[in-house]
Amino acid sequence: MSDWNDLFLGTIAVATLVMALVQIGAVVVATRVARQAQQTLTAVHREIRPLIAKASVVADEASRTAALASTQVQKIDRLVTDLSQRVDETAHIVQQAIVTPAREGVALLAAVRAALSALRGFSDLRRRSSRSEEEDPLFIG
Repeated sequence: MSDWNDLFLGTIAVATLVMALVQIGAVVVATRVARQAQQTLTAVHREIRPLIAKASVVADEASRTAALASTQVQKIDRLVTDLSQRVDETAHIVQQAIVTPAREGVALLAAVRAALSALRGFSDLRRRSSRSEEEDPLFIG
């Protein structure tokens, strides 16, 4: 039986040795993979840093541009508001200087026309009254 015991003991020893070698191989492969991952991560960090710096510069520039645009929009708003007020003031001045006297002139012309019409009406009445006096004696009725 000792042959069998030695055989089983030898099989166990060989199996343990194979398992130890497999574990050492797994540790070596895991170490290599970890080194490669670390190198890849370092390379990615190296590549990303300039991109992050450029993105930061672009963001700062965009912020400055937005601030300038906001300032320009405010200036344009003030300009349009001032222009609108000046146009309103000018229209009011034009109305006071031209339209109001023109209306008064039109009203004065209307008054003159009315007066002339009235005078014509009186002269027409005189003519009619003198004609009617002439026509009355001739009226047969």
